[in-house]
Amino acid sequence: MFEDIISFIREQFGDTDNFIPLHEPKFLGNERKYVLDAIDSTFVSSVGAYVDRFESMMCEITGASFAVATVNGTSALHAALQLMGVTRSDEVITQPLTFVATANAIRYTGAHPVFVDVDRENLGLSATKLEEFLSQNAEIDDAGSCVNKTTRKYIKACVPMHTFGFPANIDEIVRICDQYHIPVIEDAAESLGSFYKGCHTGTFGKLGIFSFNGNKTVTCGGGGAIITNDPELAKQAKHITTTAKVPHRWEYVHDAVGYNYRMPNLNAALACAQLEQLDRFLESKTRLAKAYETFFNDKNIRFVTEQPESKANYWLNTIVLPDLDLRNRFLQETNDQRVMTRPAWRLMNQLEMFRDCQADDLSNAEYLAERIVNIPSSVRITGDAINPKKVPV
Repeated sequence: MFEDIISFIREQFGDTDNFIPLHEPKFLGNERKYVLDAIDSTFVSSVGAYVDRFESMMCEITGASFAVATVNGTSALHAALQLMGVTRSDEVITQPLTFVATANAIRYTGAHPVFVDVDRENLGLSATKLEEFLSQNAEIDDAGSCVNKTTRKYIKACVPMHTFGFPANIDEIVRICDQYHIPVIEDAAESLGSFYKGCHTGTFGKLGIFSFNGNKTVTCGGGGAIITNDPELAKQAKHITTTAKVPHRWEYVHDAVGYNYRMPNLNAALACAQLEQLDRFLESKTRLAKAYETFFNDKNIRFVTEQPESKANYWLNTIVLPDLDLRNRFLQETNDQRVMTRPAWRLMNQLEMFRDCQADDLSNAEYLAERIVNIPSSVRITGDAINPKKVPV
């Protein structure tokens, strides 16, 4: 039934027979050179020139004033929530259509996720639904804190996620949250290279976080980052992710409960080499997305595209099929033919550990969860190298 789609996908990757992965990493630049250099330096753990360079590169790419390297995106989000003062029995607003790490990080603090619906167009937290939820459920107490009138718990943060690299309407989300004294932490794990109204994702909220997992546009195996424009938050982020160790020439003194969340120099070396190639990776992914868009328009299947005033990185190309039955048949046939496709995540409020959390009307998320399929999205670059920029270390 879907042979023409399978054939088109195979054509894009120049492979008519073999397994086509969903998103495989590409190591075409200085990766080997930098990793070997880090090994030769003997600085292979959480201190080293490549960690510093990675943080500097993240500032250059995103426009943020400060970046703090972490071991993965989940640890970055956990630390960001801690920095916003989220504690046990508090609440954090987020979306149900997200990777489980978003909700897990909220639970790590002891807080409760509150699930608000997404927009069908950009797949991210809906500003309209957020405003409706807060107008009906939130109030500001005498101390200036936001309280959920239903649960009587404090709403300490809001975590919108830029789903599959498509920017949410983040300026509206921040505007609404500011009215209710709720700090925004952007889960930009999937959106490196994505922009909204000319600004990089992750720079609108108090803090933004990124992931460099093996399946991301840019990877270092495992890695993450926190970005912010607030110097005090940046200082505290580096402190608590480095076991809250007080600097001293030889003494081991820790002044708070901290976390061993710093990115190793080996991973940072790989990350720096990958970041050198980000522009070329994004160009390749945009070309692939445009080819898919043209193809699926002729098939009368919705291909998710960047919305007005947005620039998406097209991390995972996404189609929306007419119904659940057709989605399941598509997944079955493509995977049987060794073309890797995946559905959206199970909605967070449907997972056993989050069933007790407050959830608003989630009709958009439910609609999308039954119809979304991610299709192969790897970078396509011919030749052995792409002449990456040299980075001094």
